[in-house]
Amino acid sequence: MTQEFRGRASSTRVAQAEHGVAIARSGQIAELVALEQLGMRRSFTRDEEIYAEGDASDCWFKVVSGTVRICKLMADGRRHIAAFHFSGDYFGLDIGTARSFSAEAVGDAVVMLMPRRATQRLIDTTPELACQLRDLVMRDFAHAQSRMLLLGRMTAPERVARFLVEVAERRDSWRTLDLPMSRADIADYLGLTIETVCRVLSAFKRAGVIVIPSPHRIELRDRDMLSELCEA
Repeated sequence: MTQEFRGRASSTRVAQAEHGVAIARSGQIAELVALEQLGMRRSFTRDEEIYAEGDASDCWFKVVSGTVRICKLMADGRRHIAAFHFSGDYFGLDIGTARSFSAEAVGDAVVMLMPRRATQRLIDTTPELACQLRDLVMRDFAHAQSRMLLLGRMTAPERVARFLVEVAERRDSWRTLDLPMSRADIADYLGLTIETVCRVLSAFKRAGVIVIPSPHRIELRDRDMLSELCEA
């Protein structure tokens, strides 16, 4: 295995700071401020449901702080996690009138709820905002295509490597990853068993590719090797 691997002040202030950074990065400050003036902030605790499958799709959301998972419970009891959303991400952009997935807080989280009708009226009169949301939808479409490859063709080590690289890129972290989700969450996102995820992470650790100082923190010691593995 070694040769193979070688060849995540107050919580309110923190939430406001993260929220401000997300707005500043967007380059669309005026449009985002107008959009978010329509919203209401809601706080959720660990594993608390934000919305359920089948609920009316009458609002959109943005993560202000924390992490949200989008998931579906299968008929046989298995859970499928379709996405993780971090600070600054929008979610709940369902096309139909009912939710096809549920959304839950991974840990303590603050989200902004934006009524769909009011948001659509603003979009209709703000072309710049419409373009921004279009780009968001296209990004989600590209991510869905990537997950089809991950779940359909990649080996377990390739899936775990892709997950680590993906989270590092999305959180702008080159070396240290703070992962709020559990190993079971990661397994349900990657279509693996928790035992397989733990075994692969342990193999990466033995190979010197990563260091695991705590269950929710992983240090990437050889990011190039992880990138090569998930692109193999």
